[in-house]
Amino acid sequence: MVPVPGPTLGWLGILRLGLVQTALGAVVVISTSTLNRVMVVELALPAMVPGLLVAAHYAVQVLRPRWGYGSDAGGRRTPWIVGGMALLSLGGAGAAAATAWMSVDPVLGLVAAAVAFLMIGIGVGAAGTSLLVLLATEVAPERRPAAATVVWLMMIAGFAVTAGTLGAVIDPYSPQRLVAIVAVATAIAFAVATLAVWGVERGRRQTPSAEAPPPFRAALAEAWRDATVRRFSVFVFLSMLAYSAQDLILEPYAGLVFGFTPGQSTALSGVHHGGVLLGMIAVGAVCTFLGRRRIGTLGAWVVGGCLCSGVAMLGLALAGTAPTVWPLRLNVFVLGVSNGAFAVAAIAMMMSIAAGGQSRREGTRMGVFGAAQAVAFGLGGFLGAVSVDLARLALDSIPAAYGTVFAVEAGLFVLSGLLALRLGRGGEAPARTIDRLTLGRGVIAGVVR
Repeated sequence: MVPVPGPTLGWLGILRLGLVQTALGAVVVISTSTLNRVMVVELALPAMVPGLLVAAHYAVQVLRPRWGYGSDAGGRRTPWIVGGMALLSLGGAGAAAATAWMSVDPVLGLVAAAVAFLMIGIGVGAAGTSLLVLLATEVAPERRPAAATVVWLMMIAGFAVTAGTLGAVIDPYSPQRLVAIVAVATAIAFAVATLAVWGVERGRRQTPSAEAPPPFRAALAEAWRDATVRRFSVFVFLSMLAYSAQDLILEPYAGLVFGFTPGQSTALSGVHHGGVLLGMIAVGAVCTFLGRRRIGTLGAWVVGGCLCSGVAMLGLALAGTAPTVWPLRLNVFVLGVSNGAFAVAAIAMMMSIAAGGQSRREGTRMGVFGAAQAVAFGLGGFLGAVSVDLARLALDSIPAAYGTVFAVEAGLFVLSGLLALRLGRGGEAPARTIDRLTLGRGVIAGVVR
């Protein structure tokens, strides 16, 4: 490949790419939230049916490295983003049609839904991987933390706007109304994403060299030989496993142990999400304005966020021993802030590592990280719920059962933080490389070059 100019994407360009993530999130939330509710409530299907469909959409994303390799070989990310969004939108509309079909023919409807959710997973993987690579290669290193924050906040906005809009227009419910509304929503999402990404790479296309790219297996092996890639992949898997394992058990815990009503437990989940947003914003702001100080390094935020998440999770494990006096809402808020801080810092670090290799394998490296994250998310919620059920059988105590699972999650966060200490130079911009992260007197300090 002929080299292209360095990163030049400004804030307007970052916002444009954020709109792609907004559109992506809008389609995903339809499949994981709206259709999930329709299957369980209106169609009276077992909850494991949508659970397996969502798991399938995560499982197929193990192929993210292959899609990233494809964008590396072609030298452009836009076709993969547009193509992935097209498949994602068709899958979202198809999933709604399949859900409506289940009311008439459950078997054929379920088969169609399985195909549609696989399309969703492939679309998310292809578009999402190339979108992150585009951010990694087109955004200057000092802007990556803020760019990661902006893009992820816009994805959350996509969740919120879509869920609120669908909730307002889907009643009175009917299968035909569901299909029509989802078809319109997915078409809008595809149009927004296409317009947002169009022209971002104009004038920056790489000219293919006469030398053919290596086979996929060779490119993947080359990426995996990089010690930083391997360590960061393990870190992503463990940290995101801990992050997602509490998704399905926090609200039941609040209800069974603390006596929260459904409304109160839902509000508690909102407290957690609010904390996540605050943690993300804090990382973007601090790393942008204090990037040359220790507090502004990505490594410090990743390690600190993981360890604080572990402490907050340990607090949840102990909360069941004193439910009448424990400040559960504050505990959950601190957990959310810590989760948001480490997550967005890890995403920015992921972009830096993907863009920092010696050969042009950004897509392949990002695909490896994305596959680790998808598998962790697919397993996390399921393992968390199953572990609680098994612990309740073994311990015959609801607080002890939940506390045991939360304690294991706390351990995973601490282990993730210790792994992040070993990432070394791979996760920082050249101007402020972390040469080492040390544990001294209980304080983590980034020693910045």
